[in-house]
Amino acid sequence: MTSSGRARALVAGYCALLTTLIVGPLAGSGYLLLRDAVSTPRSFLTDSALGVGAAAPRAVPQDALLAVLSPVIDGGILVKAILIVALWSAGYGAAVLARRFVSASTGAQLVAATLALWNPYVAERLLQGHWSLLAGYAALPWTALAAARIRTATSRRESGEGAATERRFGSAGSFGGWAALTASFAAAGLTPTGSLLAAVIGLALVGRRAFVPAVALWIVTCAPWLTATALGSGAEPSDPAGVSAFAARAEPWLGTLGSLAGLGGIWNGEAVPASRTTPLALIGTLILLGIVACGVRAVWAIGRDGRALLVIAAIAIVLPALGATSGGLAAGEWLVVHVPGAGLLRDTQKYVALAMPAYALCAAAACRTVTGAARRMLAHDAHASPGTPTSPGPHSPPHAAGQPPAEAPVTTVNRAAGQIGSRPAAILFIFLLTLPLADLAWGVGGAMRPVHYPAGWQQVVDHIDAPGDVAVLPAGMFRRFPYSGTAPVLDPAPRILPNDVLQTGELRVRGYAVTGEGNRARTVERALLEGAPSTELAALGVGWVLIERTTPGPLGASEKTLATAELKYQDEDLTLYRVDSPTLLDTATPAQRRISTAAHLLWAALLLTGLIAAALSPDRTRGRRADRETAGRRID
Repeated sequence: MTSSGRARALVAGYCALLTTLIVGPLAGSGYLLLRDAVSTPRSFLTDSALGVGAAAPRAVPQDALLAVLSPVIDGGILVKAILIVALWSAGYGAAVLARRFVSASTGAQLVAATLALWNPYVAERLLQGHWSLLAGYAALPWTALAAARIRTATSRRESGEGAATERRFGSAGSFGGWAALTASFAAAGLTPTGSLLAAVIGLALVGRRAFVPAVALWIVTCAPWLTATALGSGAEPSDPAGVSAFAARAEPWLGTLGSLAGLGGIWNGEAVPASRTTPLALIGTLILLGIVACGVRAVWAIGRDGRALLVIAAIAIVLPALGATSGGLAAGEWLVVHVPGAGLLRDTQKYVALAMPAYALCAAAACRTVTGAARRMLAHDAHASPGTPTSPGPHSPPHAAGQPPAEAPVTTVNRAAGQIGSRPAAILFIFLLTLPLADLAWGVGGAMRPVHYPAGWQQVVDHIDAPGDVAVLPAGMFRRFPYSGTAPVLDPAPRILPNDVLQTGELRVRGYAVTGEGNRARTVERALLEGAPSTELAALGVGWVLIERTTPGPLGASEKTLATAELKYQDEDLTLYRVDSPTLLDTATPAQRRISTAAHLLWAALLLTGLIAAALSPDRTRGRRADRETAGRRID
């Protein structure tokens, strides 16, 4: 194995180690069930999973992917695998980005990987259960690399900047670049927000000649959620109360802007590591920003790509901070009411992810900056130290006219100054980045742990053998089961049952009641709580009623309703009732299902072909050859 191959293997292994430290508890059997994260043994390809049901298509194409694969591979294993691959890819992608953009040494690449993986954004999104969003986060450095390769291939090499970019990537051709960009857009498109994140990075770096084709490619990779929005309920306006509820939050001693600059500030104050509620939040943020500041000048100097990423990072921090002000909240409320699909923008802190590529580059470049400063200091001390002549003394032999003076003797300090590398700076930076957020380790302080569903869930699945939507009690979207821990979790029924489950979408966040899009679900819930006869539920399309008995929540006068329904299954955890002769409502038409299925198949095809083509592209070999050629110029 060549030296560059050993270096890549070291970086890949280091990223695997960090990923293991973060998600280690999930290695055991069981399922991820934490706040918004709901993994189940098997999912079903319902209308909601395709995004054409009554609920807003927020988890498209994620839910359809799990529904298709979970009959073959256990759904819990699938979610864990996607999360692990996403975290590893984020770290390794940041390292490759640093290697290609700033010719980072191996140590500096490890610093870039550490920053990408070990930061408050990753910790908070893991605690919130946004495992699929992290797939979009992981795609950002790879999107930047692919877009820069495309711009290199389409440029006319008229400027020095174009030549410098070509040196960074080797003689990258357009085929490999487009394949990699296709894979990056599709992988990020596991969720709509991830797709938007990748689009910002990719379209900013791809260059004007390739801009229109890149936009077209991005739109095609968005086919699942764009068609779901057009065919389902996603085009309905969102509740403006959600803008204030999901606005970025100020963490202790930092304020909103400081929290966001430190890659924190999630709206949910309960989904933060314990260290972010102590002065360590301030210390960690100052350290992070100090390291980033040391590398800004070097990243800016690499040209268009570096400057674009720095500008994106600044905007990604400032805009969410402005969005939390009174004027920003008013503007956000107007958007979600008047612009279809603008509800995607209400959780503004999500978009701080866009700062990660620039931060990672700056951290890698900071190793070189600090190393250079240390060399200069040592060299200065060597010249200024006693016994090292800096000017001819009274007894020094004269030198001939026109000849330079004799060189000062090489001292031990001089030799140390010339030999110092970036390894000490890299080790220091890694410790400084990880220690203030030490509780990210082992499932964010043990909060992420696998759970096991009671056997009754499978019994309920087996008993639902007739059409009709499922209504669930207690009322509300979130649950606190004895087996799920202390944090509230989304009701797993919509992802574990074979029929569509009616969801109101109503959330209670930071004192705000945020109304969802499920109008019929709210009517059904109200009927159950008021004790309406089961015939009224049947007229509303309800064929089944599930009572989750071990979670708190309002049941109202539902006994009256259930007394007129047929008991199908009961144990200590769950009770299932059958409602006769339900009217089928809000069901997708065959044409809608075909269109949505075709959109999902197109997305899957783009993801697979993009990954395969990018892996087999000859540009990848050329890029590795360029790595070997520049390895000697890097600081070790």
